Amino acid sequence: MKALVLGGYGAVGAPAIRVLRERGHTALAAGRDAARADVRVDLRESGLGGYREALAGADVVVNAAGAEDPALITAATGQGAAFVDATATSSYIAEAERLGPAAPVLLSVGLAPGLTNLLAADLAASAPGPTPIDLAVLLGAGEEHGKAAQEWSFGLIGADFPDPVSGAPVRNFTGPKTFRLPGVGRRRLYRADFSDQHALGRDLGVPVRTRFGLDSRAATAALAALTRLPAGLRPRIPAGLHLPGSDAWILSAQAEHGSVHALGRGQSRGTASVAALAAEAAVDLEPGVHHLHHVLTLADAAALPGIDVVRAVP
Repeated sequence: MKALVLGGYGAVGAPAIRVLRERGHTALAAGRDAARADVRVDLRESGLGGYREALAGADVVVNAAGAEDPALITAATGQGAAFVDATATSSYIAEAERLGPAAPVLLSVGLAPGLTNLLAADLAASAPGPTPIDLAVLLGAGEEHGKAAQEWSFGLIGADFPDPVSGAPVRNFTGPKTFRLPGVGRRRLYRADFSDQHALGRDLGVPVRTRFGLDSRAATAALAALTRLPAGLRPRIPAGLHLPGSDAWILSAQAEHGSVHALGRGQSRGTASVAALAAEAAVDLEPGVHHLHHVLTLADAAALPGIDVVRAVP
């Protein structure tokens, strides 16, 4: 398989390249910096001419650049390449779902969304009946996240999103709920607009809501405080902000009948591993838009190095 990885020398792209090559595939890093890229591609270029040229011979495109442009999907699938995207942005996911791509598009292919989708689908399959599912995403504040990931997370502050069940507006980093998580105990997490809850609620037919926090309790509390401030009073988040904390992450799906958790270290590495697995699956799918829980299971992801799955009952 030949994969073109957009943002291939970035926080997620670089480990995705390594994983794909380790699994026997040809993987080319695409980006603006010719010194670091295998193929120079500037996604800001009018008409995406360089990107279209780079697509020649590619079986799959892995978007690890954080660029959320449906034209990237259309261009790749129009040339017969599958397209895999790790974005967590609900509005972009909705745009992608409205496309009629000529080749497969696989979304929700990181940790959250992605592994969270597989956790929820696994838990729903074991439920005695329709039951609400709460998703918990606890990320290590100490990891060196990429620019796109930081901008996405801080961009949630003060923004509203529609509740996937009621449609009522919800402010990010409000609506706290306490979860019991393996290795860290009780943690208070807050509502956040990860795309997983919207796709899962629709596909599983049960209420699903996602809550988020950082392993630093102080950093999580700061997000909850900042989201309540008027926009003009919020301090500007400095670029490249590095918070105290570890690189450990914990994901959890919980319901009345039990819970299932996934644990690991290095959010970027975990995202890259899931994205590489998704790229392999995407090339064999039918044309159209798919989500990870449509094509893979939790057992598939649990076989990846560095991902541990823990099950519990009430």
